Amino acid sequence: MQPSADITYWIAFTAGFLSFVSPCVLPLIPSYLTYITGLSFSQLQETHPTAQIRLTVLGHSLCFILGFTTVFVLLGAIAGLASSNFEHYLREGLGWVGKIGGGLVFLFGVHMTGLFPFGVLLGDKRVHLHKKPSGFLGTFVVGIAFAAGWTPCVGPILASILMIAATSGQVGDGIWLLSTYSFGLGLPFLISGLLFHHFLVVFKRFRKYIRLVEIFTGLMLMAVGIMLMFDMMGRLTMYLYQWIPVQG
Repeated sequence: MQPSADITYWIAFTAGFLSFVSPCVLPLIPSYLTYITGLSFSQLQETHPTAQIRLTVLGHSLCFILGFTTVFVLLGAIAGLASSNFEHYLREGLGWVGKIGGGLVFLFGVHMTGLFPFGVLLGDKRVHLHKKPSGFLGTFVVGIAFAAGWTPCVGPILASILMIAATSGQVGDGIWLLSTYSFGLGLPFLISGLLFHHFLVVFKRFRKYIRLVEIFTGLMLMAVGIMLMFDMMGRLTMYLYQWIPVQG
């Protein structure tokens, strides 16, 4: 495992969580939950839902998460496979792929902050399923559609994680990196479904800060892009390890 692996996994998990709280996803959580579960809004927001409702939400949420995770992991595997095929050139070419990838991640961050939005990243490209296929398999298909029709304001986050995977040089690293990203996105989705009443309370208070979160996400991507361009991931991880007490 590369010395920068620990910090890249933390970046991937954080990116997944920030995708969840982005303007493209967070406001749509109630709609997605009612759509995939078939439950009414009033049933979901009950303070003490029945065991049957909880099991329904749990089952459909897991299938939905598995659906988009499948797509993201496949993308991660493709990115890792591509980088592994060019690993020799990555070493011999003084990390030019990392520099180019870092530059793109930096530009994705600039776009998200709103400092200079790029037209190619604008426009809604969501896939709409007008009628949900029945059962848990149908929910799995909805999860795939959710991933395939990723909305532009979250697209730069996903593209940035894929760019990191593409510089890893290993198929396994790409798979684990996108699995971690999916976990960061899926875990809060699952918790929101099981604790929907509390989610609504938190969302009403948090809604006014969504734009600040988007700006923070952009700044994080800009920082990650700079670290990739100057090969600082490994050095930062080693620096952080110096502050971890050694058990003896």
